[in-house]
Amino acid sequence: MQPLPEKLQDFRYFLIITWRHLNLPDPTPVQLDIAEYLQYGPRRKIIQAFRGVGKSWITSTYVVWKLRMNPQLKFLVVSASKDRADNFSTFTMRLINEMPILAPLRPDDSQRNSKISFDVGPAHADHAPSVKSQGVLGQMAGSRADEVIADDVEVPNNSFTQPMRDKLSEAVKEFDAILKPNGKITFLGTPQTEQSLYLTLEERGYTTRIWTARYPELKNNYGDRLAPKLTEKLVQELVKPQEPVDPDRFSSIDLMEREASYGRSGFSLQFMLDTSLSDQDRYPLKLSDLIISSVNPDHAPEKVIWSSSPEYVIKELPCVGFNGDHFYRPAQQFGDWIEYTGSVMFVDPSGKGRDATGYAVVKMLNGNLYVPDAGGLNGGYSDAVLTTLSKIAKTNKVNTILVESNMGGGMFAELMKPFLMRYHPCEVKDVRNTKTKELRIIDTLEPVMNSHRLIIDRKVVEKDYRSNPNEAPERKLKLQLFYQMSRITRHRGSLVHDDILDALSGAVAYWTEYMNQDEDRNIRSRKDELLRVHLDNWGSLMNNTITQTAMGMNPSQINNSNTSNDGFISNSY
Repeated sequence: MQPLPEKLQDFRYFLIITWRHLNLPDPTPVQLDIAEYLQYGPRRKIIQAFRGVGKSWITSTYVVWKLRMNPQLKFLVVSASKDRADNFSTFTMRLINEMPILAPLRPDDSQRNSKISFDVGPAHADHAPSVKSQGVLGQMAGSRADEVIADDVEVPNNSFTQPMRDKLSEAVKEFDAILKPNGKITFLGTPQTEQSLYLTLEERGYTTRIWTARYPELKNNYGDRLAPKLTEKLVQELVKPQEPVDPDRFSSIDLMEREASYGRSGFSLQFMLDTSLSDQDRYPLKLSDLIISSVNPDHAPEKVIWSSSPEYVIKELPCVGFNGDHFYRPAQQFGDWIEYTGSVMFVDPSGKGRDATGYAVVKMLNGNLYVPDAGGLNGGYSDAVLTTLSKIAKTNKVNTILVESNMGGGMFAELMKPFLMRYHPCEVKDVRNTKTKELRIIDTLEPVMNSHRLIIDRKVVEKDYRSNPNEAPERKLKLQLFYQMSRITRHRGSLVHDDILDALSGAVAYWTEYMNQDEDRNIRSRKDELLRVHLDNWGSLMNNTITQTAMGMNPSQINNSNTSNDGFISNSY
């Protein structure tokens, strides 16, 4: 096999001719920069670049270029799913079969030739194929490779919760057992959470290089991880912060539209590769401040105690909060179980650009707030939505329904009234908010949660995690109440979806004036009142007995007469 021409031994030139073969525009400066880093970067590297830059295509081309340079090399391609890894291999095979310069690599009839694994023509007989693809959580034992390409191994479906992230972190450790001496491992990806796998990899000796969609400020959170060519242009003032890095692919207007769609935090992750938002101070609402318990529809204990001791962590419930954030069950409950003071439901109707009506039911007792139900309903102003809300109000014995009137000018409340007359007649009020939504939500929920007075039915957590099963993973996560709760910041537009969280905040706000209650004092007051009633009844009974005795009634007559007092004495003593 003839070696490649000297010029094509520079991967960037090989990438250009490949792009032209595919009838694509010539690689952009960013794509060429990624290509150079693939060729000359360290043996353990992480390539983080904004979505849509073509990381996978560039790396597929890199694999065939390396095999053309040395057909004895072995590659293992790993992705979040087997299908995605197979797509990588399929594209690689297509290049080999179509490009004349790669014709020497085409396998013969005696060699492996499938998207799962294939050999190249000049490869010597070996247990390991030239290219093999598999999912990151699949069986890797027995594989051997000179280079491991980890292409988007972190996706929302395997990084929602901390146990998921732990499992993924352990899985990629297997790469070291697969790698041949002096082998290379390259991660390609976009961080999916603020607690991304890629951050932990840096602690294991990996070097990260980042290409953002916009030029960041010169003083930024990336340090030496930002691609040097981007930093150089900023230092030389050849570009300004916020200008697009790859304007041939994404213009300023395009990026603005994507930011509006993803939300501030989502855009920071997916396009700016900024995981610094993991700073906990930016996210004031912690799931660990909640109390998760079964909520009785009619009664609740007079006092509930929260504790962050490890034995109270609810491990079986999926938690979408940050690392170290957990759901906790009550440590103790005191007093009697008594009726709630009241029950309110807040409804945030779906508006323009939204697809769900958020609702939350909140009951109050002794300054504690109980949430037996919360969620989102698709269908806008439909009869089905109005019927469902009315039935939820009935089930939870709601006294008052509050409806956000900013959208529709109070129409939703008027539409609800006929349905409520049919299922659950109760008061309906319009609520209009003027304060910035993010500030309103945080200012309402933070003090209640910090004092551990918000008690959520565990069924609400389970339902929330299972909701919207047909949505794409990225969107599914953002529609969940507890994701919204743990990711909201004080910045306008920090969340793309906030319907359920907004409804919860509205219901909690209704009870704000009742929150300055002392549970222990209330317990003592209720017991004192019960004692007073008992004593009053006992005093009346004794006076009645004395009077009856004076009138000449015998003891049996007195006893029969006493028990007629609504059975109070006989049932209580």
